[in-house]
Amino acid sequence: MASKPPPKYPAEDRQIEPRQSPGDWHAVGAAIVTVAIAGVGLSLSMTLLAVRLAERGFSARAIGVNAAAGGLATLVTAPFVPALARRVGVKPLLILALLAGAACLAALAATHAYWTWFALRGLFGAALTILFALSEFWIGSAAPSARRGATLGVYTAGFAFGAALGPAVLAVIGTWGSAAFVAAIALFLLASLPITLIGGEAPLLARPGRTSVLAFAAILPTVVLAAFVYGLIETGVMGLLPVYALRSGLGAATGAALVTVFALGNGVLQIPAGLISDRFDRRRLLALAAGAGAIGALLLPVTREAGFAAFAVLLFVWGGVVGSIYALGLAYLGAHCRGGELASGNAAYILFYSMGMLVGPPAIGLGLDVTAAGFFVALALMLAAYLGLVVAS
Repeated sequence: MASKPPPKYPAEDRQIEPRQSPGDWHAVGAAIVTVAIAGVGLSLSMTLLAVRLAERGFSARAIGVNAAAGGLATLVTAPFVPALARRVGVKPLLILALLAGAACLAALAATHAYWTWFALRGLFGAALTILFALSEFWIGSAAPSARRGATLGVYTAGFAFGAALGPAVLAVIGTWGSAAFVAAIALFLLASLPITLIGGEAPLLARPGRTSVLAFAAILPTVVLAAFVYGLIETGVMGLLPVYALRSGLGAATGAALVTVFALGNGVLQIPAGLISDRFDRRRLLALAAGAGAIGALLLPVTREAGFAAFAVLLFVWGGVVGSIYALGLAYLGAHCRGGELASGNAAYILFYSMGMLVGPPAIGLGLDVTAAGFFVALALMLAAYLGLVVAS
């Protein structure tokens, strides 16, 4: 389908009045460290909550419904993030989001009622929506245009490694008692320190953007659907790859190890992908990543028959290729938008990522229910559909 050409924005949009140099690496580094630390706390807490619900006898379906509260909260919260940032300020709102996340975790530790947890996870998801939308806006605003891709590659890699570290920390601490909750709360509080102490001044949003959050789907479909595709792939793989492993005779422990392989590939290859994106057309790179991802998804079940080592290596590389879609989409967005438009665009990006989180597991699960290889066939079809959109736009 053809899309409208992206709007042209001036090099200096008066909607944004930065109080720091665009190349202030202290500010960029502080925001990246903040998100990385929060990523450890997020993955630790998400794993902990799933384990606690399972230990209390809830079904996998009930656990999934409880986790969906965060995605639903994002759909409600994301459109209002730019207006909140203008009213409160980017930096104060980021800090408030981290404090709210810590408070939600404390409340989760203090109660055990299923629907109370659902409500609290909704509030937690709203806080995370604000955190990620504003962090990406801050980094996209401060990063020099010539190094935007590399900077966002470091950002996505930092979060990926943080998310991979969370379950490992939980394995050391254990899931019993309050120690794991205390650790997650401490991480969210710790995450506020980098932007508070060394982050400098965040960009100011003087006026609302000319484009609403939802309108970005029509103006920059290639961008927002990059977030959608990555959301459905990441959530589907993290949640269902262990099930694929079980149905393929690999075992639960191997399935967990494969998720780690995917996550590590996602993290390690983000920085090279970002560097490449600073030198080549990002829309073409998005098409290349989608095409290579679709082919890789079809090759994975074939490689599985050839041997586990080859399968793990290809999964590592494939994780990096499909993971680059998120950073490439962010860099593409930053190259086309400034100021209020960028804040709205980042909110739209998080919104569509969450839509992908809600759609991905059920859709990929349908393929897995047909046959074990159907897990990867479903992923390939989703990537092929996105490739068609990029080529047509």
